[in-house]
Amino acid sequence: MKFAYEANAWGGVIGNPNAVTDLGTGFYVTPGDVNVTLTAIATAGYTGIELFDGNLLPFEESMDEFTAAVRGAGLEVVGVYSGGHLIYRDAHADELARFDRSIALASAAGARHYVVGGGAIRSTGRRDEDFVVAGEFLSTVADRARAAGLVPSYHPHLGSLAQGPEHIDALFAATSIGLCADVAHIAAGGGDAAAVITKYADRLDYLHLKDIDLATNAFRPLGEGDLDLAAVIDAAVAVGYDDWVTVELDGYPGDQAAAAARSLAYLKASKLGA
Repeated sequence: MKFAYEANAWGGVIGNPNAVTDLGTGFYVTPGDVNVTLTAIATAGYTGIELFDGNLLPFEESMDEFTAAVRGAGLEVVGVYSGGHLIYRDAHADELARFDRSIALASAAGARHYVVGGGAIRSTGRRDEDFVVAGEFLSTVADRARAAGLVPSYHPHLGSLAQGPEHIDALFAATSIGLCADVAHIAAGGGDAAAVITKYADRLDYLHLKDIDLATNAFRPLGEGDLDLAAVIDAAVAVGYDDWVTVELDGYPGDQAAAAARSLAYLKASKLGA
């Protein structure tokens, strides 16, 4: 098994304020120097990186510069993360134009995985039809990503359309996209991460691992929170998952480099490291 790390540990996430009025500019971005992050991830012992699509925008006309820096650090671009509102049909044309640009960036960067998060929640709450509309649109995005040589998956996330287990089920009943199982977000949303992995074994295309303090929803290095990660890993092994495992630790207040190293040590000592 190969292990990657999410770049958002070093800087978190922001977005382009223009996206309030222009959907086409709605990219996630981790602030900071991506070269510093590449070095930190490689130094911690990982061989892959995941990052937001907005962090590739500065290299849109010079992607060779970015890919050379990645190779120079001894890394591969494992995944690129994007997102959208998804539930508003009238906005789909504009959202799809942005997704097409994002997919092109991910493909040019040599990514394997293309991860989509999001799905807006209305001020009046979720509607049943929102899952259908979002699911159909995600299938379209997934088709575009596959055509570009990427493996597309949807990432359940706190504060998004698909947060709890019933939301995940409703969305995945309406879409063909694969699952990126972020086990901490699934658990924080009230789900059993190992059970979700087992239930969607045939659609498990990508795995995000992080631990969590369930009393505060603060993320923790692997093995330092409340998740039964052994059960999660057992489930992944049992369903035959054999792809990249990406560790994510956004918002952690401690030493990020030390936390990354501890998480890797945990993985290497687990069944995934066998």
